[in-house]
Amino acid sequence: MQQKRSTFLTISLLALTLLAQAQGKYFDIAKNLEIFANAYREVNHSYVDELDPAKVMRAGLDAMLGGLDPYTNYISETDIEGYRIQTDGRYSGVGAEGKLMGDYMVVTEIYENSPAHKAGLKVGDAIVAVDGQNAKGRTEEQVLAFLRGFPGTKSDLTIRRPGESKDLKITLEREETEIPNVPHSGLVAENIGYANLSTYTRDAARNVGDALEQLKTQNPGLKGFILDLRGNGGGLLHEAVNLVNLFVPRGEFVVSTKGKVPEWDNMFRTFNTPLDDQIPVVVLINKWSASASEVTSGALQDLDRAVVMGQRSYGKGLVQNMKEIGYNAKVKLTTAKYYIPSGRCIQAVRYKNGEPVDIPESERAQFKTRNGRIVHDGGGIKPDVVLPHDTATGVVKALLEQNIIFDYVTQYVLKHKSIDSVEAFAFTDWDDFMRFVQNKNFDYETVSEKKIKELRTVAASENLPLAADIQTMENKIKAEKKGEMAKNKGRILHEIEQEIVGRYYFQRGKVRKSLKNDPEVEAAVRLLNNPSEYKAILAGNKG
Repeated sequence: MQQKRSTFLTISLLALTLLAQAQGKYFDIAKNLEIFANAYREVNHSYVDELDPAKVMRAGLDAMLGGLDPYTNYISETDIEGYRIQTDGRYSGVGAEGKLMGDYMVVTEIYENSPAHKAGLKVGDAIVAVDGQNAKGRTEEQVLAFLRGFPGTKSDLTIRRPGESKDLKITLEREETEIPNVPHSGLVAENIGYANLSTYTRDAARNVGDALEQLKTQNPGLKGFILDLRGNGGGLLHEAVNLVNLFVPRGEFVVSTKGKVPEWDNMFRTFNTPLDDQIPVVVLINKWSASASEVTSGALQDLDRAVVMGQRSYGKGLVQNMKEIGYNAKVKLTTAKYYIPSGRCIQAVRYKNGEPVDIPESERAQFKTRNGRIVHDGGGIKPDVVLPHDTATGVVKALLEQNIIFDYVTQYVLKHKSIDSVEAFAFTDWDDFMRFVQNKNFDYETVSEKKIKELRTVAASENLPLAADIQTMENKIKAEKKGEMAKNKGRILHEIEQEIVGRYYFQRGKVRKSLKNDPEVEAAVRLLNNPSEYKAILAGNKG
């Protein structure tokens, strides 16, 4: 009896402690809400200049949510229509993307058979007005928001097209647009299949499965498959689960979502018979592979079903939900995190300027795959085979950012009504491109030049006699820059070819062309052609 009383007393004390803690937390919330309300009222009443109350509140809310993660956002009443246009299935886009160049948004990509394509819009067109509204100086988001709307509705566009002396009028009719989520699949080597998945929209897994099935039918000796998720920012979670299910048996745990509210937690398992649970698979990822891409690649890695190659993924393992907060405003709130089969969370835990920061593995928790291989949480998916990232830097990056290559290709297309097939086409007129670059008075500032400029300022402020030394360094950098174009000729030609092919053969053409001399695809092919090395990696015996 004494023991029962003691147990009852312990439980009662624990319950009272938890209740006190909860009450203390609620008191802190109420207290801070009152402090915030008082400060807000005083600022709006007493500040020396006239203020817009909505803007003041927006700044406060943005600052509060900005300290959490990049995906938790406040959506005000004035923002809500634009948000609906992007998320409500009753709305549709026009199948075009753009970039602000000078005063106007210029079309940079058009999707095949989209409303933009059917209306006659072309890459390089500057959108001057939409339904009579001047588009000068408006951002890409603002112009694209003008273009979105209900299927069946129309917009009258005024466009400025290179090579035309007068502005053109185009009527664009909106319709439901499905951009292909598998823009290309096929063989990349003898009996090695390949499929590029660009986004996790509806039927993504089915389309990858259809591509693999077709490859197996046409090539009975198919001995490996490459799933390319590079640049895939994610999408529908159930499509990621279904995609994993193509390669693993029914009933396998793929991902769970866990948050503060247990009732909202979910667990997702495969529920179909796999298409092929034996074929060797390589998954390619890079730093722009995020969310559903990380669920797919991470689950296949944890289950030791595929070798992941490339660079560390982005690290977005968060679930967002919309919450009503009154007056037609909402907050898009992170309510849970993704956890994959090993138990690890793929979410990056540190950010700088809205981008994930790489954390040393020594500071991240260890988990194990089914075969006992060590994997880590807290920063995306680290590939089993890390490959060097061929990113545009220096002069190549400057040519892209300053739209030099884009503008050159626009002029090229005006002179060439057609080109050879994607695989046969090769751009070789380097001299013509160099003349174009010179006529544009192209120049760029290297990172070293920026740092030296900072050094010059600091040295002057501290009265340090470094002017001569700094000038010597600047001269050396300028001398090096003169040879940068020639040094990077191969990469520049590749970028020009990609842009040209995209103008004639759209996204599918770009993907096909990018596979030519793709070092990461070549590395995947080499691995799939070496079964013993492939098995050793999955067994944890590599090296």
